[in-house]
Amino acid sequence: MFPPIQEQMDLIKKGVEELISEEELVQKLEHCAKTGKPLRVKQGFDPTAPDIHLGHTVGIRKLRQFQELGHTIVLIVGDYTALVGDPSGKSETRPQLQYETILENATTYKQQFFKILDESKTEVHCNGDWFKKMSFSEIMQLASKFTVARILERDDFTKRYRSGVPISLHEFFYPLMQGYDSVAIRADVELGATEQKFNLLAARQVQKEYDLEPQVVLTLPVLEGIDGSQRMSKSTGNYIGIDETPEEMFGKVMSIPDDLILKYFTLVTDYGLEQLAELESRLKRKDTNPMVVKKELGRALVEIYHSARAAKDAQAHFEQVFSKKELPDDIEEFRAHPEQDRMLVKLLTEAGVVASNGEGRRLIKQGAVRVDDAKISDINYVLESSGEYIVKVGKRRFVKLFT
Repeated sequence: MFPPIQEQMDLIKKGVEELISEEELVQKLEHCAKTGKPLRVKQGFDPTAPDIHLGHTVGIRKLRQFQELGHTIVLIVGDYTALVGDPSGKSETRPQLQYETILENATTYKQQFFKILDESKTEVHCNGDWFKKMSFSEIMQLASKFTVARILERDDFTKRYRSGVPISLHEFFYPLMQGYDSVAIRADVELGATEQKFNLLAARQVQKEYDLEPQVVLTLPVLEGIDGSQRMSKSTGNYIGIDETPEEMFGKVMSIPDDLILKYFTLVTDYGLEQLAELESRLKRKDTNPMVVKKELGRALVEIYHSARAAKDAQAHFEQVFSKKELPDDIEEFRAHPEQDRMLVKLLTEAGVVASNGEGRRLIKQGAVRVDDAKISDINYVLESSGEYIVKVGKRRFVKLFT
């Protein structure tokens, strides 16, 4: 039923930062081989924003590898943990979200998960399913599993405590809640980013307190965004969303620093171990043009989330617009109403080129907006009462405005 254990271990360890512990995982795989019962492999996602980006897919792709090896994947949509907000790596308390917003985001998460995973072989649970049923005495019992001293061992809490930055009491519940998720679904393995290590290890202790065998922990690297410095995040704008258009996705890949090319191939594509070894060798050669390899990466990603045809067209679009400095053939048009305010920021928002007037003003301040190839620096810039304008926003967005 399952591949040989060494074959499984080689694939499981690919791209993994830390495995706690390898010996325990081998024992669990040996038990699978004897009983025919698959591992239950868990990862949790707090739906704090509506879209999943490539950073999220590092863990989801590792889950798919477990799935292809014959194991059971269990996704936890953290509708209740999102109410707390994961304090991992944070220097202050996260703002609390409205539950209705969390549920809306959770719906989009469930749709996007199955762009990578096989839905028929995946369990999906909201942790509110068990937390909303817990009595206060059960919550106190859960809280008794950890000491304050143990909670304060985590670096982010310690730094905040020493610097006098407030720590809300509800934040202490986060690792306990994540740990109880592993109890509720009887997890054998849990994945998470390196910054999640404290929470993942806490789950092992919570499982022991409930007389369960502790889960194996796999930590995965954090994927830097297209700026090459900060982790990929929607809040910093350095992300590549898996629901973005082929052209947008391909174009963003071209912004990745050269030294991250191999990491992206390793963590977010279907390239196997042999292909990655060949790619690493190719990147080390002096005659290799990194841009050629980035185009290969762009095609690979667009093909995963769209199609081979879309990947080919996205590359052609990029080369036409950016390599040859031409306008795209399919540039969108927006005609302003005769009585409409012709302030550029408002027109860009109405045309859907930017999400809000605030984003438009920010991009103008950053020098990222051009009208007929002239850089605009005035956030209150107004177009003439009648005319036709080609507006470029950032590196990849174009619109033809008629006023």
